[in-house]
Amino acid sequence: MKLIDSIPLSTFVIAALTLGLAPFVPEPHVWEKLKMLASGTLSRPIDMFDLAMHGLPWVLLIAKLLHGARPAEG
Repeated sequence: MKLIDSIPLSTFVIAALTLGLAPFVPEPHVWEKLKMLASGTLSRPIDMFDLAMHGLPWVLLIAKLLHGARPAEG
């Protein structure tokens, strides 16, 4: 978690909004892949890789936000 703590929150926000949503038209790529996952049609390895790569910025942003919301130990 030290690595996540050392990176500013703004970096994670920018990554999630740009890399996480690209391409924007006709719909965000990560949203398309999540819909495929929910419907059970996410079966090709390239689609799984796509979901992982477009979802990673969102996972890191959520991890940063959750870790920052924890009460301080001490």
